[in-house]
Amino acid sequence: MKLKNENSVQKLRGAYYTPYDLATSMISKFITPLEKMSILEPSCGDGVFIESLLNSGFKKNNITAVEIEKEEIDKLKKKYSSNKKIKLINKDFFDFYLNNKKKFDLIIGNPPYIRYQYLDELQRAQMSKILKDSGMKPNKLINAWVGFVVACSNILSQNGTLAFVVPAELLQVVYAKELRKFLSNKFSEINIVTFKKLIFQDIEQEIVLLICKKSNINGIRIIQMNDIFDFKNCDVSEFEFQNIDNDTEKWTKYFINSEQTILIDSIKDNDNFQKLSNVAIINVGITTGNNNYFSIDKEINGTYNLQEYCIPLIGKSCQVHSVFFTIEDLIKNYNKNRKSYLLTIENKPKEELGKELKLYLDYGESVGVNKGYKCEIREYWYCVPSIWVPDAFFARRNNFYPKFIINNCNAVSTDTMHRLKFKNGYDPNEIVLSYYNSISFAFTEICGRSYGGGVLEILPSEVGNIYLPIISNMTALTKKELLYQIDLMVRNGEKIENILDYGDKKILIEYLGLSEEYCQKFRKIWKTLQCRRLERIKNK
Repeated sequence: MKLKNENSVQKLRGAYYTPYDLATSMISKFITPLEKMSILEPSCGDGVFIESLLNSGFKKNNITAVEIEKEEIDKLKKKYSSNKKIKLINKDFFDFYLNNKKKFDLIIGNPPYIRYQYLDELQRAQMSKILKDSGMKPNKLINAWVGFVVACSNILSQNGTLAFVVPAELLQVVYAKELRKFLSNKFSEINIVTFKKLIFQDIEQEIVLLICKKSNINGIRIIQMNDIFDFKNCDVSEFEFQNIDNDTEKWTKYFINSEQTILIDSIKDNDNFQKLSNVAIINVGITTGNNNYFSIDKEINGTYNLQEYCIPLIGKSCQVHSVFFTIEDLIKNYNKNRKSYLLTIENKPKEELGKELKLYLDYGESVGVNKGYKCEIREYWYCVPSIWVPDAFFARRNNFYPKFIINNCNAVSTDTMHRLKFKNGYDPNEIVLSYYNSISFAFTEICGRSYGGGVLEILPSEVGNIYLPIISNMTALTKKELLYQIDLMVRNGEKIENILDYGDKKILIEYLGLSEEYCQKFRKIWKTLQCRRLERIKNK
């Protein structure tokens, strides 16, 4: 994460202006001009939404536009000096909201994407009040756009419409979970428009259009588009609404259809399946404070002779291409000069350590490793805490498919992997074997989240929400044979679809007695969600 003084003025302001064609299409698809409609643009920036409204039949409506940057407001005042219907206000929106008594029929715009730590103290206090007053819990992860959405929802008229360009984080991140519940309780109709191609290329920020109404429609619909041109020429009425759950679950589940959603929900009540959190404790990997320094390769070890201070390590998920991580795999990584060992040092003064180790610590201090935040707050900067050997690993970030790996060589991992310790009575081989099937893979895509680059990221709590088939009554020999076969297929680079075919047949069909057609429905769910995020890679 960049510090505040290292970021650009644009990023600190969260100002990324909306393309005109996107703004006009958004208006034409969802908003009908009414003669006495009052309109608010809470962060008008360069005025693209004002221009789009005026060119879309809203010239007779009163438009109030708020913008914190005086330079932008001054430009707009010159541009619209003769238009008495437009009221331009140079003010921070949170301040405007807290002193506002008026309701608006349409609130439209692109709120700023500003991290909590980049807000000043007054803005933080104001956003906290807005969230608390709306029944939400403020925290240091919440971005400013969330405060804008909540505040604007509160000053809509009875039949008003909220139309915003917001980050796709709305659909999936933990810090927006209360906002999802807030919106589903506040509005009867929620429209989400998504794009395969990135709209803001310079920041690789995936955005969605959020259009919320208090109408006679009850539900949520996801309208998936390729790009702005595709959206401009589409008929949104062709997309179906689904019943919306008034909970905090991720809205990525609405990327699948109603029938598929029912299938997913049915597994949660099926006694033949269990959550991964029921059988394992799941933690983030080791936070070293500087993975590059504390992860040791063959070259560094040869220079400083650090072997006696090292333990086996999975430094990156790309170092594992198997279900079992063995000593042979570790040695192969080491011989390829990959970061294969973790430096572990006793919690004692540097003067009491070995000569060669002290030389490596001197080098670390010369390049400022000891000044990093995580290192600086330790008693001894070089003593990495929370080191324990897990039973298995689950990759935090995944490309084509997730990695769930059994630890067969007493290795540890950096925070690029999650660590799992299985509860008493649960065999690591059994649990990992039960994961390789279409149902568990579908849950992984639903539980995780994707960003602009198309990578699937999943946090420990989200890993815990993956459902696995219960195969405890399968014979030990059968489980061993099946898992070794899957390991062999992964090592040989077979397509993941072939591996899932094998897991589905042996576990879901032959063992649990599910039909092939049923399994294929879950396969389709997995492929739908996987392909959606992988489109980000193609369109970068």
